[in-house]
Amino acid sequence: MSVNSTMMQYFEWYLPNDGLWWKRCAAKAENLKEIGVTDVWLPPAYKGQAQDDVGYGVYDLFDLGEFDQKDTVRTKYGTKEEYLDAIRSFHNVGIRVFADIVLNHRMGADEAEEVIAVSDSPEDRTQQVEGEHKVRVWSKFTFPGRQGKYSDFIWDHTHFSGTDYDEFNRDEGLIYRFAGKRWNPDTDPEKGNYDYLMGMNVDMSNPAVREEIRKWLLWYIRETGIDGLRLDAVKHISFGFYRELLHNVRSELHAELPAVGEYWNSDVGRLLYYHDEVNQQMSLFDVSLHYNIFNASRADGDYDLRQIFDNTLVKERPGYAVTFVDNHDTQYGQSLQSFVADWFKPLAYAIILLREGGTPCVFYSDYYGNPVQDRPMVPNLGKMIKIRRGYAYGEQEDYFDDPHVLGWVRRGTQEHPESGLAVVLSNAEDGEKKMFMGKECAGVSFRDALGCFPDPVIIDEEGWGVFGTRGRNVSVWVREAGFEYLVVTE
Repeated sequence: MSVNSTMMQYFEWYLPNDGLWWKRCAAKAENLKEIGVTDVWLPPAYKGQAQDDVGYGVYDLFDLGEFDQKDTVRTKYGTKEEYLDAIRSFHNVGIRVFADIVLNHRMGADEAEEVIAVSDSPEDRTQQVEGEHKVRVWSKFTFPGRQGKYSDFIWDHTHFSGTDYDEFNRDEGLIYRFAGKRWNPDTDPEKGNYDYLMGMNVDMSNPAVREEIRKWLLWYIRETGIDGLRLDAVKHISFGFYRELLHNVRSELHAELPAVGEYWNSDVGRLLYYHDEVNQQMSLFDVSLHYNIFNASRADGDYDLRQIFDNTLVKERPGYAVTFVDNHDTQYGQSLQSFVADWFKPLAYAIILLREGGTPCVFYSDYYGNPVQDRPMVPNLGKMIKIRRGYAYGEQEDYFDDPHVLGWVRRGTQEHPESGLAVVLSNAEDGEKKMFMGKECAGVSFRDALGCFPDPVIIDEEGWGVFGTRGRNVSVWVREAGFEYLVVTE
């Protein structure tokens, strides 16, 4: 991604099922451009197992809200034409669109099939607990509403490796692996082997499956004009699959096609291993940093902030880390619930938005608030995004000498003459840092853009300034010249 890119995840789990989301996206494109958003990650656009599906219960990848299937033409978010119009609206203001790509599983099959399977333990998929027996599973996808348009491929049990539901016994307590199949060995080792996640598990070792997905992805990119990919649940999919797919699709399109993968593991060692296994062909969400931020927010001032970047992807491979504070899965009530405490969120966003390393991804509910869960918008978030675009350039120097008060400076560049900033944040009491901005800044006035302090800091003749912040807060000090630039219209 380009220098000072800022992505926004433009959805959350609890959006209304009114079919108006793509229209709302189009209406907000100009505002997002104005504050400095360069990329948006939109929710899965294809038909799910029901109209209210958030997009991860995939039924038909070729149906973007075009066909009468699953008792609906539109998806939760709208119709295909509205989706395409939203993409055009973002492109018209220079914002790139990342599509959410969900390939691990299928749900909502049209027909059931009787299959021979063995039962594996859900807690250790390497342990078989029951021998071969007949099961009845929902595994045949004929897509009668689409009638072969775009693709005549029919999915049946041979294209899947297993499921967790047997219609005969209505038993969801075991994992059913189809006879003659095995779980792909190059997946995450959690639960012995984490190939199986949910629904009908797509068999990525099947050549016909790989070819159909390749054809679909090429069609999808050409049909919609999307610019990049957000890859869902990559730790559950053969590592070799994406290594091959991304290389082949990029070669055929003669395009860079940026991609970011969701490998949900707080162990940075696992992230680094996966990154190497896919030949570093994608960025990864920095799950390790998310959990450091989450733990800091829940420690209520007892966390040593000097450790916030320990064992994180942004520290190890800053050019490949997509940093984030929260997302749709970490929200309250969701499978990966680990929602960062409200008081810490301004500090967390300063950490991901105003530093050199990583590409930050802002969560929709943090920017706009979430009335369904009574969550407020993060104070000054739009302003920090704008500060990133206008000021966060140049050499960075950290002042991490206190467990509860962090500081750093960016010294600006000639290409951005008003750039440079100083950040101070505290998870405990009021604090301050004496930090070096450079002799060329002697006499320059800096003001706290986030409003903790009304009076400016004047840089002394040696290039030093003393910058402060309030307790459990963050201050971002920028040049007084051009201060009106930071007015934000939500």
